[in-house]
Amino acid sequence: MKKSTIIILTCLFIGFSTSLLAQNSRFTTQGEIEFERSTNMYAIIQKRINKDNEGYMSQFFEQYKKTSPQFKLAKSTLTFSNQLTLFKPIADDSPPAPFFGEDPGVTQINITYTDLNTSQQITQKKVFEETFLVKDSTRTIRWKITDETREIAGFNCRRANALVMDSIYVVAFYTDQIPVSGGPESFTGLPGMILGLALPHENVTWFAKTVSDRSVATNKIIPPVKGKATDNKGLKLTLTAALKNWGEYAKGMFKAFLL
Repeated sequence: MKKSTIIILTCLFIGFSTSLLAQNSRFTTQGEIEFERSTNMYAIIQKRINKDNEGYMSQFFEQYKKTSPQFKLAKSTLTFSNQLTLFKPIADDSPPAPFFGEDPGVTQINITYTDLNTSQQITQKKVFEETFLVKDSTRTIRWKITDETREIAGFNCRRANALVMDSIYVVAFYTDQIPVSGGPESFTGLPGMILGLALPHENVTWFAKTVSDRSVATNKIIPPVKGKATDNKGLKLTLTAALKNWGEYAKGMFKAFLL
């Protein structure tokens, strides 16, 4: 076989292989992700038992284990179109966890709109009986990307770790197959979409169950508008005043409301 023929065939083979790889690559810039949030109720209850309440809390814990599952599940959606995202909880018709009611540590209280082009977020946040509309910049997170990988909802994801609010350890799994730097709740800033998120010491995770690759109309991603206007600093001041007499219990509430 002539040398020129071999070169031509080699070039054709490389071109065909590249085309095939491109066809099999999956890159999504618009669509909707359904997340499942899992809260380890047993772990949360155990943390709240102390020497001052162990008499009745231990009894409550034993009864809870007999009547309720260890993990409380809740669903949410993240709709995205290029650099805009909207995170919304799906209404949960199941009764609230006994004793906890609308405790922010075990319920979903946020609707979060993010404009990644301008690094701005608008969050409608339910705080007890009041609703706030928090407008501020996206949280700056210093992610440390690792070599660990896993598959989530059919996408190859890479692990990243971070610390937020000075004390909350975060583990995220993102995919560059969705080149949008968004994620559930207020978490952003990685080179791809976050499909898995864990706060190990807070006993809660969010993992994508499905990813729908489809066009999204502009009117499907609009910021919430109802609530008392404030920013992150204003919300912190409000919570500090409201929880000042709550003792140790206030720490967990404070973190949950500000995430």
